Amino acid sequence: MDWSRYWRSPDRPLEAMHAHFERHAYHRHSHETYSFGVTEDGYQAFRCRGGAHTSAAGTVIAFNPDDPHDGHAADELGFTYRIVHIGPELVSGVLADIAGRPAGLPLFDSPTVDDPVLARNLRGLHAALLGGAPALRRDELLTATVGALVDRASTRRLHRSGAGGAVERARRRLEESSLGDVGADELAAAAGCSRFALYRGFRRAYGMAPSDYQRQLRLRAARRMLARGDAIGDVAAATGFADQSHLTRWFVRCYGMTPGRFQGAG
Repeated sequence: MDWSRYWRSPDRPLEAMHAHFERHAYHRHSHETYSFGVTEDGYQAFRCRGGAHTSAAGTVIAFNPDDPHDGHAADELGFTYRIVHIGPELVSGVLADIAGRPAGLPLFDSPTVDDPVLARNLRGLHAALLGGAPALRRDELLTATVGALVDRASTRRLHRSGAGGAVERARRRLEESSLGDVGADELAAAAGCSRFALYRGFRRAYGMAPSDYQRQLRLRAARRMLARGDAIGDVAAATGFADQSHLTRWFVRCYGMTPGRFQGAG
């Protein structure tokens, strides 16, 4: 039987989920955060950055911001895992605090890492977040976990300048109009290239088509509005979904829970 628990910080880009899935399959999606998970039991299969991966018990999962991925149980027994979503600005602040100076954002080349130390750190942080540990303890574990992840698993600084000017112009146009409608011709004109070149370049840079990325932007906006307490129907209308049911379907497919469940976390 599928189940999940979710925790969301009221004042920082920090969230945590503990779940067991047998039937649920994540639709290909991405997060604006870093996402670090650890599989507790079973096997989770997923695709990320063009490759197929399997996470077994003790395996650490590391997704960079905007890393497209899916996920499902590799067999009928399902899998149990813990995952923490940490905003890039929070990661940057933690690293600057550790280094005593401004620090660039790290890049995790491999979405799976076999490291018992990192797995133990993530479990400790996750348990503190969902278990209601005092703020000081949560902050100590967050600093220790982010520091260990960067030291033991990151490879270089995260940047997307290689995405190309046209793709970045298109991405900015999508961000500006994510709650409205923008057509392929309009997007190509904003990018300054052909529709085909934009589609190919966008998939190479972000792992999904511009239309899929636009849906991610709308879902992210919906998460922010839900977190501040807006009514689900109003959120659906404001973020470009046909109705509340439409928003709920995509929310469940990409995040493994309903908008109401997410809104009630805290």
